[in-house]
Amino acid sequence: MDLRKIKKLIDLLEESNLAEIEIKEGEESVRLARVPKGGIAMSLPPPAPMQMEHSQRPAPAMPMASPVEAATGGSRPASDLPDGHVVRSPMVGTFYASPSPDKPAFVKVGQSVKAGETLGIVEAMKMFNPIEADVSGTVLAIQCESGQPVEFDQPLFVIG
Repeated sequence: MDLRKIKKLIDLLEESNLAEIEIKEGEESVRLARVPKGGIAMSLPPPAPMQMEHSQRPAPAMPMASPVEAATGGSRPASDLPDGHVVRSPMVGTFYASPSPDKPAFVKVGQSVKAGETLGIVEAMKMFNPIEADVSGTVLAIQCESGQPVEFDQPLFVIG
């Protein structure tokens, strides 16, 4: 099963009111489930190669977002962004501001960051992808909350 099909399944899950979807093609299977808004306690695992077989506990269904929230990802419109360099989500997934719920956030508004420093995490298909600052500066805005689903190219941070 190729990555394009998996991304389409993620989009299908997000657009529907389904809590979970599982697809099998021959010996390969993919299972996707929604995570409750509060997220679950996890620490960052070491990077691992992508696996086609995924096991995940079923999660309760989340209420559907309104069409406006779904289109904007529940964040402020791009016109409300402060002037500065915008760090965007490289993929569809779930944003986490800290390595686990009991740990402090990677960054806060007003904090100085250096290029390459981790700002947050986007989880996609049980893979935790660090979102790194690509410029040095001060964090002017954080555009989403921890545990919130994010879309591809959605603004996450503004660095000035």
